[in-house]
Amino acid sequence: MSITDQQAAIDAVHEDEEGLPVMRARFEHNGSPRYMLYTMKRLGLDHENGFHLDVELVSDELEGGMETVEARLQDGDADLIDIDYISTARERAEGAEIVAIHPYGRTVGGLVAPDDTEIEELADLPGHRIGVVRRLDKNWILTRAACREYHGFDPDVEATPVEAGSKVGLTEMLHGGEVDAILQFWPIVPEITERGPYHEVLPMSRLVQRLSGTDNRLPISTFLTSESFLAENPETVRGFKGAYRDVVDRLVSEDELWEEVGEKLMTYDDPAVVRAVRDGWRDMVVKDWDRETLEGMEQLFDHLLDVAGADALGVDRIPEGTFRLEVEP
Repeated sequence: MSITDQQAAIDAVHEDEEGLPVMRARFEHNGSPRYMLYTMKRLGLDHENGFHLDVELVSDELEGGMETVEARLQDGDADLIDIDYISTARERAEGAEIVAIHPYGRTVGGLVAPDDTEIEELADLPGHRIGVVRRLDKNWILTRAACREYHGFDPDVEATPVEAGSKVGLTEMLHGGEVDAILQFWPIVPEITERGPYHEVLPMSRLVQRLSGTDNRLPISTFLTSESFLAENPETVRGFKGAYRDVVDRLVSEDELWEEVGEKLMTYDDPAVVRAVRDGWRDMVVKDWDRETLEGMEQLFDHLLDVAGADALGVDRIPEGTFRLEVEP
């Protein structure tokens, strides 16, 4: 489904600002937060929590080496985005005044291959072309770390990573036979595998848990804002956190909301795909975090750093102040 069609669906439930403080949310048109954002607006949960969420969907292409949403935030054109916390650490270490204000979830992907593939596990990657959005993508970093830790090789050397530049381009690579498998983001995996002839070889969430050494569900992606927006609008940020918790509760418990999400926002209005995305979202989402959560995130980062190295991560540390558990008035 096009960006225009999805934006129209969101605009249809965009109520007036009513004098409330505005938070500009800019999210990728094919990322899973759009399901939550649409539902939040549909139910009026932003206004119930004292702010107006202005939602705009954008392309997932790269701008100056950054995802579009990252560029929007750093250029001052957005107040709220989501990216993985490794990218957040990387950009903050390079001087970006961004801060993670709340967890989103285990927004990793899956290794997807044709049904007749020779690739049945990570150990089979050598000698094959593996499609990735970009080589600094978290799915490729996790794959490299796991292969080096458990199988004794680096797929960045033994396999051939092929950068697509976008999630859409990645799926096109697979359909066109340009690669032997792809590391696609989780919301798109059901759209590929339910329609065949492809299957998911391995969900990356398994690698997250195995490499982190904990059973606690760890968020890979977090919601970000700028330091200046947080300092000037703490009540609005707190309002978003409350609205997010509310919408998670509703999407976890109410199946009928997903029927509308499927109709309005998904490319394939196929009940099997909608159910697969719904169940995947519920398994992925993280409603809240605490100090123990942050310790697990730091432990996973340290493990990836030890195994894959700073070159693979693009950063050698999580800078101080990256995560903000509480928002002070």
